[in-house]
Amino acid sequence: MAQINIRRDVTDPFYRYKMERLQSKIEGKGNGIKTVIVNLSNVADNLARPPSYVIKYFGFELGAQTNIDPKDDRWIINGAHEASKLQDYLDGFIGKFVLCKDCKNPETVVQVKDASITLDCKACGQRTQADMRHKLSSFILKNQPKKGKKDKSTKKAERRARKEAERHGDEDGANGNGHPSPGDSGSDGADENGDVGDDAGSDDELTRKINEGAKDLPSEAGQEQDVQWSVDMSEEAVKARQKALPDDLKQTLVLDDDHEDGEGGGKTAYDELGDWIDDQAKELGGVNKISDVDVFKKAKELGIETKHRTPTVLAMSLFDDTIAKQIEARASFLRSIIGKSEKHEKAFMGGLERLVGELHPALIPTVSKILLPLYQEDIIEEEVLKAWGSKASKKYVDLATSRKVRKSAEPFLEWLETAESDDDDDEDDE
Repeated sequence: MAQINIRRDVTDPFYRYKMERLQSKIEGKGNGIKTVIVNLSNVADNLARPPSYVIKYFGFELGAQTNIDPKDDRWIINGAHEASKLQDYLDGFIGKFVLCKDCKNPETVVQVKDASITLDCKACGQRTQADMRHKLSSFILKNQPKKGKKDKSTKKAERRARKEAERHGDEDGANGNGHPSPGDSGSDGADENGDVGDDAGSDDELTRKINEGAKDLPSEAGQEQDVQWSVDMSEEAVKARQKALPDDLKQTLVLDDDHEDGEGGGKTAYDELGDWIDDQAKELGGVNKISDVDVFKKAKELGIETKHRTPTVLAMSLFDDTIAKQIEARASFLRSIIGKSEKHEKAFMGGLERLVGELHPALIPTVSKILLPLYQEDIIEEEVLKAWGSKASKKYVDLATSRKVRKSAEPFLEWLETAESDDDDDEDDE
């Protein structure tokens, strides 16, 4: 499904806040014509708002009847309405009921109290009021969520918002006004222009639990906490790394109408990307010197910037012995490449498994420490991490190696289960 920036006025390709583009289809004819929004639930989940709020907003704007609680997940607006027109109206909903009025980030949680609707921003800490003049405000006041356990999408959105608040902790000092500068609002440029905090001053309970849990992640028996590794960057090692690409990456890829890459035993576009990264690493003095933008441009030049196999190549080529810190530094870029689908996330995990399992087995004891930033930075979804850890696979490495990698991941996976259950308990006690 095509992903677009939640704020469509932001053109930054690495903008962290994404949503699915609205898709609709028109059914019926005459007086019975209607528009079905096919993916409204997913879009609403991306915005951390109930689908009923979105469909009702469309109804008010269009002056049309809507169904606000369908049992079959078919969200319908009476009349014929093009998806592009609905997307424009969605921008209005986002501006009035999602974006923080102060920093313009969508990291807000709706709070309803005393006939007022407040948007509590987890990015800048401000609490601003939604547009109370709009008819949707009356609908929200009359249709507040039931008391009790929060639904999964709301919990997930709040958890992400709290993590983002932690990430921006020290940017207050960078700007001197408690929130991102106008030029950086809602964009990853804020991370590049401001200082990233070390979380010491974060008041977020879940953040503290995550960091405390991270400190307790055990290392391999008898192993020092700070292990020194080295990665062989010799020409022979680089060639060996590229030859180790799994077979599915060597399948042909059509780059234009007349030529299939890899035809006749030639290199695929994935081979070329991996070779280019290794060449750049040697030329610049390490993979850390390669910019995210240059990698993206190269992938786009090869026509594979959106392909699900590309994350596998990145996992195998873009990291060295300091991979955990490198993941944090490249988090924005990785989210933009990997966050397109679950298939992309699984492909990245496969490349990571091959990197630590076969190319650099000295990294196996540190798998838990590598997975932690993938979770904290919202690069790989919790469900994907759990599914990956539940069963060994021989798709990228041999079965014995796959089991070793997952064995090393057990401390993280156990901690993940504990952190999730603790979070649920805290929310139930509210």
